[in-house]
Amino acid sequence: MTLQEQPPAVDDAEALPDPVPLTGCPYKSNPYPLYERMREAGPVHRVVFPSGVQAWLVTGYEAAHAALNDDRLGKNHDRGNDRWRARASIMPEPQHSQLQVHLLHQDPPKHTRMRRFVTDAFTPRRIESLLPRFQELADALVDALPASGPVDLVSGFATHFPFQVLAEVIGLPAELAARFDRDWGKVVQPVGPTDPGRPAYEARLHGLQSYIAEVVTHKREHWEDDLLSRLVVARDRGKLSQEELDSMIFQLLVAGQEPVTNQITTALIALFRHPAALDRLRHDPALLPRAVEELLRYDSAFELTTWRFFAEDSDLNGTEVPAGDSVIVSLCAANRDPRRFEKPNELDLERNPNPHLAFGHGIHFCPGAALARAELRIALGTLIARLPGLHLAIPDEDIQWSPAVLGRGTNQLPVDYDQRVRG
Repeated sequence: MTLQEQPPAVDDAEALPDPVPLTGCPYKSNPYPLYERMREAGPVHRVVFPSGVQAWLVTGYEAAHAALNDDRLGKNHDRGNDRWRARASIMPEPQHSQLQVHLLHQDPPKHTRMRRFVTDAFTPRRIESLLPRFQELADALVDALPASGPVDLVSGFATHFPFQVLAEVIGLPAELAARFDRDWGKVVQPVGPTDPGRPAYEARLHGLQSYIAEVVTHKREHWEDDLLSRLVVARDRGKLSQEELDSMIFQLLVAGQEPVTNQITTALIALFRHPAALDRLRHDPALLPRAVEELLRYDSAFELTTWRFFAEDSDLNGTEVPAGDSVIVSLCAANRDPRRFEKPNELDLERNPNPHLAFGHGIHFCPGAALARAELRIALGTLIARLPGLHLAIPDEDIQWSPAVLGRGTNQLPVDYDQRVRG
């Protein structure tokens, strides 16, 4: 089934179809009305993505929390059945085998073993020690912005800051960091074998794989006490396979920055739509830590989880799911469930408690959560303080949301401001 053959986007006045199409600009611009209807109709629904792949989507908070902690649901792609594999296994060989065995696609005990290699680099204590450096990076980027707007805040700030921070945390040398092509990150966006964009997709894939090989070679020749060096040493000592090493670097470079870039855009858009909240943060920056948690809940860049599979036909909240069918959790839908959050569609910067699922839950809880929280606090605090009068420079309805399947964000964010204040 091609994109053109997909069912039309769901109209609020119509009954939910089966499967529910997660396609089209109205859905990507604002998926929350659809998620609300799905939650009201039940916790689990069959959905279809633009590539034609179908999945079972979990929407309610309690159901999502349970699924994220359900040890019957495995992440390894080997569990997927032929129906899933025909549409979803879009990365060609040998790259699929070489780059897709990272943490997001592993189950215990392999997942447990591999995760141990990365957790020390992202502990809250270590992130806290690096905050002054992160602030320097943010200020330098703002210093490079025009003295007054308008400017695209994605190309001017949001793409660079998370990557520069990530390079500091994992030990990516400056000369290699400068050569990283953000376009390589698009290899996680599905492009089927017959798609006109397939040649460009495969070119990105080869470029990224060659870059990872360079990183490994450099770290082997120039060892330092950093995460990348420790991963290479683990490979050389037989504690990681070559495929595991390359896949973990792939995950760090792609998943370690793009979601934060997107979260900066979703957070700013939410604040632009709530000018009183934006003004309050400008005058009370001490509120930022709690505000970041609410912005993560309100519109998360981590919209949908990656695939999970049952090894045998199983019951999922009253729905029979065949073995090998993909199960996906909608973190955004769970975070707007009125049975868990009072007035969930309102932005409340002082919401407490706020047990959102923006970073997942259970054994696959995002290991970089502490880093992402710190990045968001510094990014938002710096932009709000140093760009007085910051506001959207285009009509809200002209915002172009990314077509990425699993995440939310914008590729451009035109803003205006009165002046750039010195740091």
